[in-house]
Amino acid sequence: MSDTAGTSFDETMWNGLLHGGLGGTFMGVPQVELKREAIIASGAKAVVYGFPFDATTISRSGANYGPRAIRETSVQFTNFQATYDFDLFQHLPLADGGDCHVALGNTPKTFERVEADIAEIVAAGAIPVVFGGDHSVSIPVGKAARKAAENPGWVQFDTHLDAAPNVGGEELNHCCTITRAVDNGYDPSKMVLVGISGWMNPKTELKYCRDNGIRVIWLEEIWQNGTVWAVEQILERVGEDGFYLTFDVDTLDAAFAPGTCAPTPGGMTMREALEIVRGIAPAGLIGLDIAEPAPSLDHSTRTQLVAARIAIEALAFHAGCPSTPVRVG
Repeated sequence: MSDTAGTSFDETMWNGLLHGGLGGTFMGVPQVELKREAIIASGAKAVVYGFPFDATTISRSGANYGPRAIRETSVQFTNFQATYDFDLFQHLPLADGGDCHVALGNTPKTFERVEADIAEIVAAGAIPVVFGGDHSVSIPVGKAARKAAENPGWVQFDTHLDAAPNVGGEELNHCCTITRAVDNGYDPSKMVLVGISGWMNPKTELKYCRDNGIRVIWLEEIWQNGTVWAVEQILERVGEDGFYLTFDVDTLDAAFAPGTCAPTPGGMTMREALEIVRGIAPAGLIGLDIAEPAPSLDHSTRTQLVAARIAIEALAFHAGCPSTPVRVG
């Protein structure tokens, strides 16, 4: 047997990440081929996609193990939310499209593959639900998801501004999520950064946000004004054409999410995050990613459980989960 180059093919040789691919689907949902016809035939309205990639991180590595770990721990959840008597899968059928085929050592080629895969999900009328991976995963996913709406917003939970023009000359980096989103057509006036704090936000990035009119909701503002206020601020910005949601787990206090490349002592609480995500999701998701979970840096499973929970909550409240608990007794 030979490959297209005419050289000998070694069936025992590695051709990708050893930990890539499915170790079981997210929440046990059916697997689906990443072709629009297959997705439409499956009836799925949201498709999980793993992006095991952390080649652009400037800090600790390990986020490339995120998708597999999130899938493994997702069995801790069911599709039924008893508090609200809400069945997620009845309202938003979910399927799992597997992982990106990472081109080892080649970020542009990897991103081209991802963009093509996400385009198939979008063309099928489904929401891409992506588990990273470092925060550069938002660049190709957000670019492809942008085609789902005329003028969508962008909401990013993070402790960092991620508005670097480049890092050492490289534009495809996890510190450049916001700048590349603007380059890919997102209107800066409809972008909101939520929970920004910490000591890793350079002057250049702050200036970029100011110069482009990007709304930054500092963590301290949430402390002072509360989550209801934060929801109002976000919804005023994103408008009525839906929005792309990217949630970097390092926005959370390190007590909730220690397994990430740059954990944040004193970050957002899980309750604050849930309240804001629940409040904004009904405005309509065109895409969703959870970035920077690095399970090998967490001695427990809490970080990947948090990642899965945020995704489920966003999907449920997008799909119409009521905000008032059912009365029992």
